[in-house]
Amino acid sequence: MLEEVRIAGLSVIDEAVLELSPGFNVVTGETGAGKTMVVSGLGLLFGGRADPARVRPGAERALVEGRLRIDPDGSVARQVNESGGDLDDDGSALILSRSVSSEGRSRATAGGRSVPVSLLTYLADDLVAVHGQADQQQLLRSGRQREALDRFAGPALADLLTRYQRAYHRHLQVKSELDELATLAREREREAEDLRHGLDEVQRAGPVEGEDIELAAEEERLANADALHGAASAAHEALAGDPSSGPYEAADASTVLAAARSALDAAAPHDPQLGALAARVGEAAYLLSDVATELAAYLQSIEADPVRLAAVQERRSVLTRLVRAYGIGLPGGDLGAVLAWAKSAGSRLTELDGDEDRIGALNHQAAELAAEVAELAGQLTAARAEAAARFADQVTGELIALAMPHARVSVAVSPAQSFGPHGADEVEIRLAAHQGAPALALHKGASGGELSRVMLAIEVVFAGADPVPTFVFDEVDAGVGGKAAVEVGRRLARLARLAQVIVVTHLPQVAAFADTHLVIEKTSEGSVVRSGIVRLDDAGRVRELSRMLAGLEDSEFGRAHAGELLAAAASERSGLAANSR
Repeated sequence: MLEEVRIAGLSVIDEAVLELSPGFNVVTGETGAGKTMVVSGLGLLFGGRADPARVRPGAERALVEGRLRIDPDGSVARQVNESGGDLDDDGSALILSRSVSSEGRSRATAGGRSVPVSLLTYLADDLVAVHGQADQQQLLRSGRQREALDRFAGPALADLLTRYQRAYHRHLQVKSELDELATLAREREREAEDLRHGLDEVQRAGPVEGEDIELAAEEERLANADALHGAASAAHEALAGDPSSGPYEAADASTVLAAARSALDAAAPHDPQLGALAARVGEAAYLLSDVATELAAYLQSIEADPVRLAAVQERRSVLTRLVRAYGIGLPGGDLGAVLAWAKSAGSRLTELDGDEDRIGALNHQAAELAAEVAELAGQLTAARAEAAARFADQVTGELIALAMPHARVSVAVSPAQSFGPHGADEVEIRLAAHQGAPALALHKGASGGELSRVMLAIEVVFAGADPVPTFVFDEVDAGVGGKAAVEVGRRLARLARLAQVIVVTHLPQVAAFADTHLVIEKTSEGSVVRSGIVRLDDAGRVRELSRMLAGLEDSEFGRAHAGELLAAAASERSGLAANSR
């Protein structure tokens, strides 16, 4: 609820403060005083278009600042806190501001923190419904009309809509997944074919981990067999001689060690130290004997084998191709990397081969969800059609009392081109302004004044379902007078039992119903017009209503008539208050 609004530098308003109260607030004043600027200022405060042409001549900027009382645990407080703003007092007062420079720069704050103007627009949905000549365009949007009808229908339709949206969005997700699989099907098939080819190649080769290292060593031995055989033979001959060579021309190492051992053993009894040396010579002889034996065995294993060498080289070539194809770029980059790739490729191929099953399951799920969406959409259509009939009857009843006795409102619920997030319906409020007139969309079937009254009737009917805290009306009484004007005032007062109502009016019959009466006074200083806002007491209200009735504040007849109006309206308000309890 709005508690106070300060406007500065906006058109004819130099600086003014609106002290608002709960219930019905009315703003009056002479023509040209700037009544419409109050509505424009509120529209600006809640995210409306920033028009630098509205900045007062000579002022650097126009500023609108509002103090609101909100639910500290509600969505508005949460959004302000998330934007870095703070609430005042006990955590329930919010300060909003909007400024527009003469150059067109716009700035917004919420809770003391600079915020995007879009946040004010977002907050406005939960705070206020501003209905001026321009703001009425919102009522003409089919989406806004559908939202109004759905909220009027109540919790049963809201629950049905929630179930529909859950199924609708799940259906979109499944279709998106199917589309992605279909789009990638060719690419995934190519990937699967490449994996199958690689796995077949690896499986045909049948590599064993470590095999490439062993083959490299074997190829080295086979390629150098003659050199290895010669070296081993020479070493064996040096250590143990060569039995096939006949009488030795030189003593081998074993013979020399045996002679040394024999000489030492002969003298060892005479000196223990010499005996120890003899033992060590014996150990060396044993070691040389073992080495000679192993060399003899090695000589038996080493032989030139061109056939085996060719086989090893061919096998190494096969393994090298596998490493280059599937191991390069992987950790290790060897045969082990190839085997790791084959394991990963097998898993991936299993996943790709499962796409067909996945697509089948998703198609089945999509069909089930499509049927559920269609079923729930049909239920939504039926619920909307039932609510539309009740809504139209109630709004038509209100219009009859608002000096539109022959007007008829209907709500057309027609099929949309496709299913959407809100169902499969297009909702359009239509008006037949008089008998015999066709039912047309509001922007075609109603004039500006009629549209204001239609909107008032809609808000009065709709307010009981889910009101916003504050309603603002401008020119709702256009083209109305006499008894119809009283009915307008009565309905605004009725709406004010459920929410705060702020109305700019030129009709005394409407102003008389207000709980709080504000008047815009203008003064001229040379060629400069300045406007200010005054909150009227009881005597001030009589004078202002007299001016509105007779054009003269001090007219005795006008003051008497004003008193009668105020008394009658007070009685009406008392009755409304009693009925609302």
